[in-house]
Amino acid sequence: MSNRKKRFKNIKLSPLIILTVSLFILLIILFSAVFTSKKDSGKSKSGKSKEVETTESGETASGDQIPVIKLKDNSDPVPMTADDAEAYVEPEEADEALQADGTELHEGSAIPQANDEGILRDEFDEQADSILSRMTFEEKIYQMMILMPEQLTGSETVTAAGNSTKESLKKYPVGGIMYMAGNLKDPGQTRAMLENTQEYAADIEGIPLFLCVDEEGGRVARVGNNEAFGKKKIAPMAKTGSVEEAYEAGNTIGEYLKELGFNVDFAPDCDVLTNKANKVIGDRSFGSDADKVRDYARAYSDGLHDSGIVSVYKHFPGHGATSGDTHEGFAYTDKTIDELKEAELVPFADAAEAGADMVMVSHISVPRILGDNTPCSLSYHMVTEVLKDELGYDGIVVTDALNMGAISDNYNGTDAAVMAIKAGNDMLLTPGNFTSIPKRIASEIENGNISEARIDESVRKIITGKLKIKEADDQ
Repeated sequence: MSNRKKRFKNIKLSPLIILTVSLFILLIILFSAVFTSKKDSGKSKSGKSKEVETTESGETASGDQIPVIKLKDNSDPVPMTADDAEAYVEPEEADEALQADGTELHEGSAIPQANDEGILRDEFDEQADSILSRMTFEEKIYQMMILMPEQLTGSETVTAAGNSTKESLKKYPVGGIMYMAGNLKDPGQTRAMLENTQEYAADIEGIPLFLCVDEEGGRVARVGNNEAFGKKKIAPMAKTGSVEEAYEAGNTIGEYLKELGFNVDFAPDCDVLTNKANKVIGDRSFGSDADKVRDYARAYSDGLHDSGIVSVYKHFPGHGATSGDTHEGFAYTDKTIDELKEAELVPFADAAEAGADMVMVSHISVPRILGDNTPCSLSYHMVTEVLKDELGYDGIVVTDALNMGAISDNYNGTDAAVMAIKAGNDMLLTPGNFTSIPKRIASEIENGNISEARIDESVRKIITGKLKIKEADDQ
């Protein structure tokens, strides 16, 4: 054996040296594994990169579609890698997820909309819940009412807001006030009255009031038809010649209403005039073509929104086919639900997507649908099952005025209010015997006929809408 072999044979390795060498080898193996993993993460099993070569349109070289990432700064879209694609969710699926979570707002709306359960989920949800939790039961019920100032104060022809208005709001903290032509004398008087009323509401309720008016244009224009205001007169909707003209009408009206202090316009009229003998609607309608009425109503609503005014689609399910006038008494249509869907319901089916903040339900009767002459405003089938469930409308639903002949001639005011709430309405417009309604609703809840959760659902929706208005006004 050579001397060199003898030297290696005679070497005795200490345990410390063996441990050190073993650890060093282990570290090399681990580092090699990590490096190899990172290097191969962007490659397929064949060893080629999994990033797909795309054209500018987002297609593969073979013509297959591949999602692209659209950058916020509007620079060129970037093709997705395979890892991106695995996490990619189609826009439609993403929208459905948002709606299921309740976080989506309908584009164009001045008020956030609710999810499929009717419970609002948006940036104001926590604040709305906080306000709701501090309300007494009576305050919740009054929040569901829109009264005329004379109803609220017990005064005749209110043209100013002073101590009587303030004390009345303390006693009856209603959700809104509707003004008629007699309340509106000139710009200075109107502005002062609305400003004072809103200040009282802020101090008492902590949220704005819905200050409402019927200002459609044409013959229904409480402000525009009063020369003291000096506003441009808007032609009847029947004379509107284009979508652009419809938008301009809504925007012009919205701007002067906003200047005066209003925040809700009971417009646009979405009635499809299918009965030429109908006089109560007549030239208030955009016409007899359902698609035209739908498109013009949406444009008008957009014009209101761009002026910061809440839009109200009316008169569901369509007053244009009726005989009679619900202001005076009984009015009906003998159409079936399928016939209404062909024309009258077309604009209302678009209400949610169009961002309509409210829908007003009329008092017309539909005996071939309901089997009797129950007004639609008091019908669970028409309000909840048709408008909300079938047509998918999830905004605020308000009755037409409950002091109109179709209701007041046939129902006690308190009974009508209870029926309207059971039907699914969120707000009651000018209900009769309004001071007796909270006690009656409490009795209905105690007897299991209405749930308090149902009341909270409506009030939460109302509060959230008002918080949205407040934020816009503050900005």
